[in-house]
Amino acid sequence: MKLRLEDITAEAKEIAFVEPEMEINQILTQGPVREYRVEGPIAVSVSHYRAGTDLFFEGRLKAQTGATCARCAEDFNTPNDRPFRLVMAPRSIGMDTEPGLRADDLEFSLYDGDMIDLGPLIREQLLLSLPTRPLCRDDCRGLCPHCGINLNRGQCQCRAAQPDSRFAVLRSLKIVRR
Repeated sequence: MKLRLEDITAEAKEIAFVEPEMEINQILTQGPVREYRVEGPIAVSVSHYRAGTDLFFEGRLKAQTGATCARCAEDFNTPNDRPFRLVMAPRSIGMDTEPGLRADDLEFSLYDGDMIDLGPLIREQLLLSLPTRPLCRDDCRGLCPHCGINLNRGQCQCRAAQPDSRFAVLRSLKIVRR
């Protein structure tokens, strides 16, 4: 979705649009974390206005994401609903020369020209909303390290691992706390 700079006024305006999932899925397959995929278009609703040369965007994106669980290796789908807020300033003010990243920088961006393309900003917000490790659920028990059965579906028949006999002497040690 592209907005003309002259159409962004001091009065807040609401827009809603759908961002295709193709580009974000391409980014996900080429990146270091390949467990995620977007299962359909990203629904975006955003309010925007201008104050001087700064542009303000506040909205929400909704998407259905799929992933492979990092513990049990099962595929799962989960809804992704993320509010976001962005402030954009013209690149000509020279703020892109400062080294380092501040906490505010996740909500700040620079623009050039007379068109604002919201697509890259929406994709960035979706990427930021993804957890670092995909889990099908918080209490996922994963796979048995011996037989590989999914412990979420049932118990394995493996015997409990016998402790290494070389460490048996350590059980007889007594620790005295002072």
